[in-house]
Amino acid sequence: MASRCVDEAYGVMAGFNFWVLESSLIPFELTLFNQLLHFWFDNYSAAIPLAVQMVAYFCINVFAVKLYGETEFWLAIGKVILAVGLMLFTFFTMVGANPLKDVYGFRHWKNPGPLNEFYSTGSLGRFQGFLSCVILANFLIAGPEYVSMVAGETINPRKTLPRAYKQVAIRLTLFFVGGALCVGIVVSSKDPLLLDALDNGKPGAGSSPYVIAMHNLKIIVLPHIVNALLLTSAFSAGNSYTYCSSRTLYGLAMTGKAPKFFSYCNKNGVPIYSVLMSLAWALLAFLQLGEKSSTVLDWIVNLVSASQLTNFFLLTVTYNFFRRACIAQGIDRNDRSKFVFRGWFQPYMSIIAGAIVFCFMWIQGYTVFLKGKWSVETFLFNYFIIFLDIAIFIAWKVIKRTKFIRPEDADITTGLAEVAEHERIYYHNLESQPEEKRGFWGKISKVLFGD
Repeated sequence: MASRCVDEAYGVMAGFNFWVLESSLIPFELTLFNQLLHFWFDNYSAAIPLAVQMVAYFCINVFAVKLYGETEFWLAIGKVILAVGLMLFTFFTMVGANPLKDVYGFRHWKNPGPLNEFYSTGSLGRFQGFLSCVILANFLIAGPEYVSMVAGETINPRKTLPRAYKQVAIRLTLFFVGGALCVGIVVSSKDPLLLDALDNGKPGAGSSPYVIAMHNLKIIVLPHIVNALLLTSAFSAGNSYTYCSSRTLYGLAMTGKAPKFFSYCNKNGVPIYSVLMSLAWALLAFLQLGEKSSTVLDWIVNLVSASQLTNFFLLTVTYNFFRRACIAQGIDRNDRSKFVFRGWFQPYMSIIAGAIVFCFMWIQGYTVFLKGKWSVETFLFNYFIIFLDIAIFIAWKVIKRTKFIRPEDADITTGLAEVAEHERIYYHNLESQPEEKRGFWGKISKVLFGD
């Protein structure tokens, strides 16, 4: 859509940035998986689990691609069980259901309080603490836009995707906001074990606020269960990013925005060279052989955050160009027969969001400029991708001599006829099938897990 509504060079930049975003998350999950293993074992080389995981991802994405959806379904259940279980753990223990019978409630919200000093003292330190949380939240909340990637493989995208977007909003509110509140409840930001884990890069779930809370409450077995579920979550995420990254590169190659050989598929329809290229990013995880795994995680988090912020900004710009094209071509955005999903308060929300995200693109790595904090590696992982994106845009524009697309010339209709014909056949076949009815628990399951 960026190439069709804005500029071909802009579309190349957006596609490349999104591929980097997804690809860089592969070594992150590999490094995290190894760090979680250290919760139980220390006497092994980090290269062993890294190599095993890379081979596993390759096999799943190349030889067992038909099992990919089934694998991810069951692994996703583990993620939901973990998230819901930790929330229940928070509720029951805060009201006294713990070995110490300690009704700690919201004690940590009062002492030391919700806002604490970070890097500096006083009001500036509290603001920097809040800013650090916002920057980290950007990394953690990445992913809602991935729903649109399955549009081409969805049976009824016009009906399924709008519902999926709404469910994503519910899940983000429930799991991310609820999880953040729970973390602030179960452990103090001044807890000695937490500070020691952060200062020394303590591996595994040992640096998790939940595990520290379990240790403080003398709960023995539960930390091992949490770590096991975290392992499955990390493996699942890395597998998903391998799939999404390879398909993004394949899409770029199919449209002439990446070398043609990346579009080659084997007899199973798998873009084999795209999978290999995406998995090559996993080699970044081997950096932890020379550095602490926590340091490597920080580097990759910085890279992902910069790419994610750039991606969000590019999305808002693309949307506004798309909206402008609709107006210029006389297409009513309120026509439900054409647009089954509309965002709230547009275009104002996208403009405000774009401005905020653009500012955070440059703010997110500000700590490297603080006194005594300079690091070449940190600077590169924070800002290199932004300048590389700009260079790609300029280079493609100069070499291909592309021009910004006028709104009346934007292509916003290609593919609609195929979707309409697909829907006609789908609803014709649906008429002969009995309507599925869901009970209460079926509706709850749909919100948590989807259809």
